[in-house]
Amino acid sequence: MGKYFGTDGFRGEANVDLTVMHAFEIGRYLGWYYGKDKKARVVIGKDTRRSSYMLESALCAGLTASGADAYLLHVTTTPSVSYVARADDFDCGIMISASHNPYYDNGIKLINGKGEKMGDELLDEIEAYIDRASAGEKDCLPYATGEKIGRTVDYSAGRNRYIGFLISLATRSYKGKKVGLDCANGSTWMMAKSVFDALGADTYVISNNPDGININVNCGSTHIEQMQKFVLDNKLDVGFAFDGDADRCLAVDEKGNIITGDHILYVCGKYMRDSGILGEKKIVTTVMSNMGLYKALDELGIGYEKTAVGDKYVAENMRANGYILGGEQSGHIIFGRLANSGDGILTAIKIMEAMCESKQPLSVLAAPVVMYPQLLKNVVVTDKDETLECAEVKKAVADMEAKLGDDGRILLRKSGTEPVLRVMAEAKTHEQCEECVDYIIDAMRRSGRLIKVK
Repeated sequence: MGKYFGTDGFRGEANVDLTVMHAFEIGRYLGWYYGKDKKARVVIGKDTRRSSYMLESALCAGLTASGADAYLLHVTTTPSVSYVARADDFDCGIMISASHNPYYDNGIKLINGKGEKMGDELLDEIEAYIDRASAGEKDCLPYATGEKIGRTVDYSAGRNRYIGFLISLATRSYKGKKVGLDCANGSTWMMAKSVFDALGADTYVISNNPDGININVNCGSTHIEQMQKFVLDNKLDVGFAFDGDADRCLAVDEKGNIITGDHILYVCGKYMRDSGILGEKKIVTTVMSNMGLYKALDELGIGYEKTAVGDKYVAENMRANGYILGGEQSGHIIFGRLANSGDGILTAIKIMEAMCESKQPLSVLAAPVVMYPQLLKNVVVTDKDETLECAEVKKAVADMEAKLGDDGRILLRKSGTEPVLRVMAEAKTHEQCEECVDYIIDAMRRSGRLIKVK
């Protein structure tokens, strides 16, 4: 994880942590990097935050000043930028979004020409350029002049092509299905309904009136309770809730139960196995997936792997091993043969496919996943690595692991951006989780390494 770019882009408060000059410099470097031997082509999308328009203009200024052409998808989803980047042979793609963060934050996500998250080597180069510019060093990158100056191009046709791609994936009509969509006042505010309408669903939509500052406010996948109520009030067959840039999706079944990313991996994994698509391939999860998922997959005989937290790591594992399904509990689900990143609308379509083909409601399909209670506490410590290696802390973890046995687990991991350790326990009861987490935190306190529990 770099100084500016984390696992999901350069993110922070707009014009505080992430400024227009940062965006300009990123555009300058990308335009120069991809335009060394040819005219570079970069596709850009944005979500509905007020600051997204400002950052889009700054990125375009930097790109075109370096001689690149910037193709604008306008308000769209992160997965659509990934799709268009690879389908239309762009050098790279840029998505302006802070995902599920509040409106005053924003972010810049960089996507390579294959539709994958940008590699660390190029991100390191961009960070070094930003630092040189911040230090007041003379800009060594050449400016384009004359006819070599780049241009901006309206490329809404690319967004429409992506919508057509999604519609083409459906295996049958959704006629007679009552489907709810929570668009989080974000990227899917028009797109999601048009897809489900085209597929014949009776579509009910909430949180589809963005005003620049209401993205993710009491709506979307981070406030799934709104969709739970909406499904029950309107007697819907299913509800889908997206985040601000629609790279994740959570669902609600017809009974109002939350269907997490772990449930989705199970439902889609079983359907793909039964359809002969999955074969002997494993499902890729992260270390935060629930034991209930693993026990349900064990019953099916479906293998799995665990990566560090972050859909970036899930995607890397899938590519390295040829796996075709993976994701996170938070709703980032990757269908490897169709996309190179999480795609909320695509996930909703695949869930609908499993429901329609099996002729069973989502509650029945997800029922084998019995979720174990989880408890996570963040603790500020003097030194993350020293605390992890502390004998007293390691013994406390081992004590609790032995006590839980096969009926639970302990996870102790570092934050990538703060002096924080995350202490998580998973067990049959919430009381057991509390006991385990507090026991380990007490060991940190006794060792003198605990500063506070956040």
